[in-house]
Amino acid sequence: MRHSSNPRRVKLALVKSIPLDQRIITIRGQRVILDTDLAEVYGATTRRLNEQVKRNQGRFPSDFSFQLSETEKAEVVAKCDHLLRLKFSPVLPRAFTEHGALMAANLLKSPRAVAMSLYVIRAFIKIREELVANAAILKRLAEIDKTLVIHDVTLREILQKLRPLLEPPPLPPKPEIGFHIKEDAVPYRIKRKAARL
Repeated sequence: MRHSSNPRRVKLALVKSIPLDQRIITIRGQRVILDTDLAEVYGATTRRLNEQVKRNQGRFPSDFSFQLSETEKAEVVAKCDHLLRLKFSPVLPRAFTEHGALMAANLLKSPRAVAMSLYVIRAFIKIREELVANAAILKRLAEIDKTLVIHDVTLREILQKLRPLLEPPPLPPKPEIGFHIKEDAVPYRIKRKAARL
């Protein structure tokens, strides 16, 4: 097996093996990637990435990039194991949406950042498609649930009407054991003799 002598290719291959779709998280109702992960993918330092963003703030409106609050930072660090290094960082991380990640790649202007920006955008698109598919599945499940409720009510009514018919008839009285003769009742009367005195 031949090893590449070009260190750039090795780094690029290592970055591609990172599960990027796991690094895209939801904050404030938006799918974002944090500056540390984006800088790692683009082959730059987090400091350099944030410097470029500060120099070009006009290119990063709030729907492209935003600074996390302390509580959001603590929540993200608690949820994501790969972000434990942010726990004691005095700097609040910056989150980039899909468009902000592409804009950051254009600012860095390195060949690796340009190449990896396509990778990042494809990861965002893949997650968006999965969300749409999940929404369609949830909608279909809601429709099925609704029809099941209707059918359940109808079946319950039918069962209530059939229940008296399904109950077994009352058992006939058991015959008595032994020999029994049923005779017509004959009035037996014992006459009492009058007592003689």
